[in-house]
Amino acid sequence: MKEVTIYTDGACSGNPGPGGYGAVLFYGQHKKEISGGEKHTTNNRMEILAVIEALSLLKEPCNIKVYSDSAYVVNCFQQNWIRGWQRNGWKNSKKEPVENQDLWKKLLDVMSQHQVEYIKVKGHSDNEWNNRCDELAREAIKRL
Repeated sequence: MKEVTIYTDGACSGNPGPGGYGAVLFYGQHKKEISGGEKHTTNNRMEILAVIEALSLLKEPCNIKVYSDSAYVVNCFQQNWIRGWQRNGWKNSKKEPVENQDLWKKLLDVMSQHQVEYIKVKGHSDNEWNNRCDELAREAIKRL
């Protein structure tokens, strides 16, 4: 399977408020940048949507490393929150409906054909590609 590296970030101006996402995908010598946004959303929704939109571009099963500064996204998979939510009928540990479950379900769907590893990076630091994703997300907000 092809090896793909993806960096993602989400941003929101107010939370909730106008939001944007950005992603940079790498395959071999190829690089693709994407961004978009919504007029009324949350930062967490944009973090998830960034991954969904990036994975949706892939046309065949791949081995993927997703780098994100979102503990919400990374911990969901590294700490297996997602499996617990599914097992508990999309209820969290407080027995309340999981927030953003529409996007989590969509993310699971687009992940299904791939091998995906999530890696946490420190946000707003010296990671060039995380910083670029943040720029893309903030630019997307301005275009709304």
